[in-house]
Amino acid sequence: MTVPSIQLHDGVSIPQLGFGVWQVPPEQTAEVVLQALQAGYRHIDTAAGYGNEAGVGDALRASGIPREEVFITTKLANDEHGRDKTLAAFEASMDRLALEYLDLYLIHWPQQADDYVETWQAFEEIKASGRVRTIGVSNFQKTHLRKLLDETGTVPTVNQVEVHPYLVQEDLRSFNAEHGIATEAWSPLAQRLSLVEDPVVTGIAEETGRTPAQVVLRWHLQQGNIVIPKSVTPERIVSNFDVTGFELSGEQVEALTGLNRDERTGPDPDVFG
Repeated sequence: MTVPSIQLHDGVSIPQLGFGVWQVPPEQTAEVVLQALQAGYRHIDTAAGYGNEAGVGDALRASGIPREEVFITTKLANDEHGRDKTLAAFEASMDRLALEYLDLYLIHWPQQADDYVETWQAFEEIKASGRVRTIGVSNFQKTHLRKLLDETGTVPTVNQVEVHPYLVQEDLRSFNAEHGIATEAWSPLAQRLSLVEDPVVTGIAEETGRTPAQVVLRWHLQQGNIVIPKSVTPERIVSNFDVTGFELSGEQVEALTGLNRDERTGPDPDVFG
């Protein structure tokens, strides 16, 4: 299976389908990520706040896959904003990952403080050093993005936010696209909201001969989202990767998009922190 890639506005290519490790226990991370790499994933998303960066690095080395063939993302911890803390936190993440360079570094949350601009300027320094290929943000609303755009000279390449058919985020995704920022979806299956049990999703799964999760992930790809499903179950890891061999019709995409109810599984970035 060939996973499509998205070219970011700085020329870096990112696989559109990746594998997330949020809530994967540190002691299981290396094994789970190795399974994902063996299944074909070449994009792994972690964060300092997840406590499992070391396992991601261990899995990459155990896989024997050349470093340049795997796209690795990590994120700044929420208590490490500000220039000096950010620079130190980046080095700590690199030590845990045991990598010479990182593909994508994200500010995890804006934290409702002005210092995310100072933090972003530190990200610019890190990018200029050559230690990271591209830089972006996570959970940034339009107000946060406008502040970065107004006060710095660097546009994030990625904004990783909660997106799924129950939270389509059309306005934010349009703003991202208008400024050349790729939208990356976390919680893409909205598991806490039982999205995969929705009759519209299960009906389309029956029509296509696919699983409900595969239908939702395919919706993301056709929406142009980068998507990072997570699972610790080997069968689901493989199944979630098998989403490039079919296509949803326009009517099916529209039906899934029509499920939007602006319901989140996680915090609201406008008040979090």
